[in-house]
Amino acid sequence: MQLDDYRLLGRSGLRVSPLALGTMTFGVQQSWGCDAAEAEKILGLYAESGGNSIDTANFYANGESERVVGKLVRNRRNRFVIATKYSLTMSPGDPNACGNHRKNMMQSVEESLRRLETDHIDLLYLHAWDARTPVEEILRAFDDLVRSGKVQYIGLSNTPAWQASRMQAIAELRGWSPLVALQISYSLAERSGERDLLPMAREMGLGVLPWSPLAGGVLSGKYQQKDLTSGAEPSKASARKDMNVSSGRLSDHSLVIADAVRKVAEEMNCSSAQVALAWTLLNPAVASPVLGIRTLAQLQDNLGALDVNFRADQIAQLDAASKIDLGVPHTMLASDVMSKMFGGVKVAKR
Repeated sequence: MQLDDYRLLGRSGLRVSPLALGTMTFGVQQSWGCDAAEAEKILGLYAESGGNSIDTANFYANGESERVVGKLVRNRRNRFVIATKYSLTMSPGDPNACGNHRKNMMQSVEESLRRLETDHIDLLYLHAWDARTPVEEILRAFDDLVRSGKVQYIGLSNTPAWQASRMQAIAELRGWSPLVALQISYSLAERSGERDLLPMAREMGLGVLPWSPLAGGVLSGKYQQKDLTSGAEPSKASARKDMNVSSGRLSDHSLVIADAVRKVAEEMNCSSAQVALAWTLLNPAVASPVLGIRTLAQLQDNLGALDVNFRADQIAQLDAASKIDLGVPHTMLASDVMSKMFGGVKVAKR
């Protein structure tokens, strides 16, 4: 597979690369971010390799990520599929400068267009579900933006499966613009999306773009057991490490999974990051994992994931180390009880 082996995004005709360039680190001043010069090198290599999918959000670095992206693509804007997001607060204390409602969506899009120095957004995501705004309001506002030409396609991020499927059904029934993309946290260390989100997305026509496919870097092998203890020596990356610990991405369990990834990587003579990224691409619902890139070297390594070809036993090793309980009703539906469903005959799946 190559970066220019483009894939269709969900049930749409939009072509995106099998790995998307995440830019949350662009313009971030903390130790885990990168400056404009490094961002230019990263985007340059990504584009030269055939990559066309850039992921950002208005909230990232308080708008600075969008500004950096806008400057870097200024003379080649139409070459890229630029995705951004709205929902998170851009003005603390202002009740209408956050949330999923129409007012915030419209004003967020106008501000993103200015920062990105463009007249349209290729893919606009709802960034996180607010459990406040009626879905009809969200969908109609999305549709108005698409009809106006300011947005080309729409998607959801961090939204419950039942709400996403409900929204897609309503959009189809009303003749409004359909959802084509879903962003969720998905990796060997975070597989709970396999219960409902991933199968829902495949059934409803949403291409999945996993964020944090390396679990905040944990699956790259950069952390060890000592990083879980309070006595660990502070380092330049302490802020990032602390974030991973507090979010639960860095834990005893995730380190066990990271060790399984390392063992497979050693067998294949490649990096742990390449193995972890390649594993996400095995799921048929996944369109394009979002790379969390901070340095040019990280991008060079991550692109190698497209060259990884697993043996069946290696996939089995990774699955065994990261296996989750699918819960109700999925455990029962996968049991021998289901043999009674078909009365001893074989019925092929669609």
